[in-house]
Amino acid sequence: MNKLSLIVNGQAVEAETTHAATLLHLLRNDLGLNGPKYGCGLGQCGACTVHVDGRAARSCVIPAHGVAGRSITTLEGLGNRANFHPVQRAFEEAQAAQCGYCLNGMVMQAAALLARERRPSPARIRAELSGNLCRCGTHVEILRAVELAATRLAEGDLP
Repeated sequence: MNKLSLIVNGQAVEAETTHAATLLHLLRNDLGLNGPKYGCGLGQCGACTVHVDGRAARSCVIPAHGVAGRSITTLEGLGNRANFHPVQRAFEEAQAAQCGYCLNGMVMQAAALLARERRPSPARIRAELSGNLCRCGTHVEILRAVELAATRLAEGDLP
């Protein structure tokens, strides 16, 4: 077992993991955070997306020991029902979820994009989300939600 220290959703965390453990396993199995989902296990579907030092990253392919000392934000740390992040609020208002399995990745990827770029074009939004798979077919609603969040953030609705 390896001991590591990191910051998860703004809180200092000490954890023991095996050398083979992924960040996703640490977050879900050891810390009980269910935002990031196990999808493909290959970093290709986006369901496991979290922010590592503010950048979107696929937690299923990142070794847990590789994030020692870094800041991790999961969907739970982005916002909550009492204080939704603007992207979360827009997804809810646009009814951009069907089964919800891809939702974590879509929201986290969109939030990372909008933190870097307040007014992305629709083409830029599509390109940014192209690596996040949705099997239910709510792509139109998802794109609408990200555009709504971008508009609100540009107008000063800051997280």
